Amino acid sequence: MWRKRTKGLLVLIIVGLLLLVARLVQIQLVQTEAFSKHHVNLLEDSVKQRTQELVIDNGRGNFLDRNGSLLTHKKVSVLVLFPFVKNMDWDVSKVASIIGIPEQNLINAVEAAKKPFAYGDHEPLELTSSQMKRINELEIPGVFAIDKKFERANTPAEQLIGLTGQNPEELTKRYPDKKLSDKTLIGVSGLEESFDEFLLPEGDSKLVYHVDGDGAPLFGINVKYVDPANPFYPVNVRTTLDKNLQQKAEELVDKHKIKKGGLVLLDIEDNSVLAMVSRPAINKDDPYNGSGVTNRMLKQEIMGSVFKTVVAAAAIDQNLDDPTRFFDCSKKINGEPEVKYNYGMLSFSESFARSCNSAFGELAKELQKKDQNLLEEYAEKLSLTGTVGWQGEVYHTSHFKQFIGEDKGRVFLSEEARKDPNFAAMSGIGQHEVRSTPLAVANMMATIARGGKKEMVRTVSKIEYKNGTTMIEFDKKKLSGDTISSYAAMKLQKLLREVVANPNGTGRWFQDLPYEVAGKSGTAETGKYENGSQLHNKWFAGYFPYQNPKYALVAVNLDVTDSEGGVNLLYADMVKMLYDFDNQNQ
Repeated sequence: MWRKRTKGLLVLIIVGLLLLVARLVQIQLVQTEAFSKHHVNLLEDSVKQRTQELVIDNGRGNFLDRNGSLLTHKKVSVLVLFPFVKNMDWDVSKVASIIGIPEQNLINAVEAAKKPFAYGDHEPLELTSSQMKRINELEIPGVFAIDKKFERANTPAEQLIGLTGQNPEELTKRYPDKKLSDKTLIGVSGLEESFDEFLLPEGDSKLVYHVDGDGAPLFGINVKYVDPANPFYPVNVRTTLDKNLQQKAEELVDKHKIKKGGLVLLDIEDNSVLAMVSRPAINKDDPYNGSGVTNRMLKQEIMGSVFKTVVAAAAIDQNLDDPTRFFDCSKKINGEPEVKYNYGMLSFSESFARSCNSAFGELAKELQKKDQNLLEEYAEKLSLTGTVGWQGEVYHTSHFKQFIGEDKGRVFLSEEARKDPNFAAMSGIGQHEVRSTPLAVANMMATIARGGKKEMVRTVSKIEYKNGTTMIEFDKKKLSGDTISSYAAMKLQKLLREVVANPNGTGRWFQDLPYEVAGKSGTAETGKYENGSQLHNKWFAGYFPYQNPKYALVAVNLDVTDSEGGVNLLYADMVKMLYDFDNQNQ
């Protein structure tokens, strides 16, 4: 009996030892980089336990504006201090003198530090090149002047560029064949998401020193600079944004209290985004949640009378724009008397300038009678019903899209609505089921200004390697499908200009601007109510200068009451700002 117990005990001990060895093999040899269900990188964590480091650059690619200025981050020349200097006799007075601060401030900052830091922390003290040189010439261990990459407190075009975050599960799902740290940032919205694969880091650039259990230097006081040393990465994504225009556009949108809405500004020549503003803004305290993450300029909205541009294009081609014909604009589209907008009898051109609903409701019914698909065909010709953002083949991706989450527009939802004259009339004034994105509306205006030439909208022109050479170029591309004729485009240009030039036109507020504007207003009923008042979407879409088109601009204010929240003042201020900008840069 005693022998059996002894053998059993020995077996248990051997099994226990084998399990312990197996566990050690698992920890030290097998799952060193993805231990447990949490995928803990044991190698990284063990190194972190005996090192202190300051990350200078997280290695993720950068976004630049069209002139090469950093958008999401900034590089700042800063003073970096390591905590071990508190135990040294170092020339604190000389360093303080160079950067122009009291000596005691530096001493207090170092005494409070438990890890390396840039002096000034969240608002780092920016050094001049001369100050940097003088500090580094002192050759004090643990005291450095370096260029460090900081995230901007306020990112221009924040919804367009998007957000990043840590998500180990999504990281593994997206890149199953890549060995990446669980702490790797990935794009979760906007351009950060659509260009994520190109932006992935090769590794951090950082200053590192080794410490013992008490935080004291382990191998002397030498600080090492660690860098992936890849001349090609991180890459730079060069957007088509102009940082100065973007910032001024955001200031104007906020000045005019646009709570939901924004604007799109396109460069007509190369059909690229110069500025894009979406409100509400992203909540800095909880950035990944809330409506602020949504880029409203890429979402379909009820557009109201802006859609009359499509009806006008179809009417021109179908010879329904007879200048001798007059429409009864003393009536609503349902035949009832028009009290608020009783304009009497108006010609086709005047009906467009004054945005007469009955005229365009009648024209829409006549177009439907000719061909029930005409409204949709012309909406497609003017790029309102499909996506307009740049897409195409990029490396192994055949349908790469610059604008992730861009909505398509629409005219009808059902065959019954397409055949119904009453629904056709409602659609003719941009109501019922008619929807489009502000980006698509801006592209429609750019298409008309170019004489009918329809192109994809770019917001990124190229991806550059770290050394400045081009990795990928996003050339101009035509939008597929039919487009309007040059004759129809010319007639639409005149109609859009008449909206502003006509003393009674809905755009007459823009007559005295330094650039001649052509465009179309829109006030759409949303069917939503607040405190008993119906909410509207208010638009103005157009281009300028009229004779030599340079900019297409759409401004929209969503879900506001009829008596408030217009966009005319915002639009006018944008035109003035762009005129001043152009004259300053001549």
